[in-house]
Amino acid sequence: MADQFTFGGEIAWRPSAEYRDRSRLAAFMRRHQLATYDALLRRSVEDPEWFWRAVFDDLEIQFYEPFTRVLDTSRGIAWARWCIGGRLNIVHNCLDKWIGTLVEHKAAVRWETEEGATGVLTYGELWREVNRCANALRELGVGRGDRVALFLPMCPELIAVFFAAIKIGAGILPLFSGYGADAVAGRLRDADAGLLVTADGFRRRGQPVAMKATADAAVAAAPCVRHVLVVPRIGGDVPWRADRDHRWPDLVGRQSADCDTVRTGAEDPLMIIYTSGTTGRPKGAVHTHCGFPIKAAQDLAHCFDAGAADTMFWVTDMGWMMGPWEVFGMTLLAGTMAIYDGALDYPGPDRLWALVERHGVSILGVSPTLVRALMRHGEEPVRRHDLSSLRILGSTGEPWNPESWRWLFETAGGGRVPIINYSGGTEVSGGLVAGNVLTPIKPCSFAAPPPGIAADVVDDQGRPVRNQVGELVVRAPWIGMTRGFWRDPERYEETYWSRFPNVWVHGDWAAIDEDGLWYILGRSDDTIKIAGKRLGPAEVESVLVEHPAVIEAAAIGIPDPAKGQALVCFCVLRTGHEPGAALAEDLKAHVAARLGKPMRPEAIEFAQELPKTRNAKVMRRVIRAVYLNQDPGDLSSLENPGAVEGIAAVRRQAPPHA
Repeated sequence: MADQFTFGGEIAWRPSAEYRDRSRLAAFMRRHQLATYDALLRRSVEDPEWFWRAVFDDLEIQFYEPFTRVLDTSRGIAWARWCIGGRLNIVHNCLDKWIGTLVEHKAAVRWETEEGATGVLTYGELWREVNRCANALRELGVGRGDRVALFLPMCPELIAVFFAAIKIGAGILPLFSGYGADAVAGRLRDADAGLLVTADGFRRRGQPVAMKATADAAVAAAPCVRHVLVVPRIGGDVPWRADRDHRWPDLVGRQSADCDTVRTGAEDPLMIIYTSGTTGRPKGAVHTHCGFPIKAAQDLAHCFDAGAADTMFWVTDMGWMMGPWEVFGMTLLAGTMAIYDGALDYPGPDRLWALVERHGVSILGVSPTLVRALMRHGEEPVRRHDLSSLRILGSTGEPWNPESWRWLFETAGGGRVPIINYSGGTEVSGGLVAGNVLTPIKPCSFAAPPPGIAADVVDDQGRPVRNQVGELVVRAPWIGMTRGFWRDPERYEETYWSRFPNVWVHGDWAAIDEDGLWYILGRSDDTIKIAGKRLGPAEVESVLVEHPAVIEAAAIGIPDPAKGQALVCFCVLRTGHEPGAALAEDLKAHVAARLGKPMRPEAIEFAQELPKTRNAKVMRRVIRAVYLNQDPGDLSSLENPGAVEGIAAVRRQAPPHA
């Protein structure tokens, strides 16, 4: 994008000596005699053999058989192989090695249901439940190389079967708990999963959701599934097939608590996790024992300063990569994860903050979209809870706007807690850009790439740019990089490696400001081009939410014969404000005043809500397609499918030019 980059502002947070000196990142740098973060970043990408060995040492990763070298790119950068010759089952490092140590008796999982039930599993208790579940899976015929689909709410049994399948050499297939039957069936068939683990149901805002019925419909369309294991989450009668279905308490409860861990290869697959594409079938990113979990733990340690003393609660579902990321990362670090099965504004708007207080959460991960929703309720629900346990706020999922960033920083964090911004993806195993506790933070900013990531921002010709918006790319492989798409290598190469030679093009607009801080400005395929000038949706949306009437916004481009594209903005209004022509004109003028007259919106439309995924990404491609009366493509990841009809209703009332 040719326009000068002006996002950012003044420094909002500077690291105190307490944050800086006690951090794992600072200790890592001292150990390797690196004086600055820039020096660490340079060495980590110039010498991956040294860096990833240092990470394995820092995380105390144990191998059954050591690897001979870290990295092999003989098949090309896109198909890099790691930990050559090593044998490793990551479950040994997440659970087995803690047994017989002090960690065995500390909390691994703190859980809570929407109804208010709470509990704690120690590392020892989790290990024994994992072993029982692993023996149950073996009884069902699951073994090395099989795929086990996880279609469950965030409950303790989900964590147990997550590790149990990997322990016996199988691979997991985490599925979004809100999927419909068609979405589940398509992924089951694509991965050729033989076992589906589900629940009888769960509750959202007090209402039961019949999960088993969805699972049954999916399995009817996926003949590869031979067994269904059912967790009794809410009780009551559910449809049952005695030749296929098994109750968790009956099957798992009678198993031995001893089970050997299969000695897998370091590069053996452990997970296929699907990410929805804008077109075509979803992409199954393949991850390995020495890949995704190591990247997750390294980022948690170096970016979020997580360790054994921390309790992390990341607002997520297991079908979003942040679920496996938290599970692998926190157990590798001997920390505690908090999981919650329910709505975060039920029975009141303070539920999230009550969870933080009740479980002593020290690292809280949210999305900007969630924060904008909670802002509607004001500061009082936050103020009524003691949040002194918090020392890190994390954020991912969508670009920030400054107002919501400052609200979280000041209201929840009291101006003392850093917001560690984090952006990467399912295929990345974590972050390509991130914050840390050693460098200053501006609103909405990232410090830099995490150590080990050779990221850059480039123009259309692949040349580096600064203080200007460009494409986010990575110039070298990293350990968490997907090992390709399941049974679709050509699509993987086309998606990430076809634009510039030996360069991963991630699909995000990014920028680096004059102080070296990084920003993510949205997906490059969401870009709006008006009269030859490209505009990122986040730039427009940040301007709109500055207006006192607007709580949330989405910007799209529609065809225009004169300008190529015209700007259309959908706005969700704050309580007390009503839609109307006068407000629409006021918002148009506000955007034109801030971004220039050529960027004045063609239309301002008002919506009750915007279509979003469970991980809180606003689905701009869906908004644009529905508004233009086109096929919106894959909608299986939507949290609120009713929002699509709201956009369609707006479309039916729109003037002919739209």
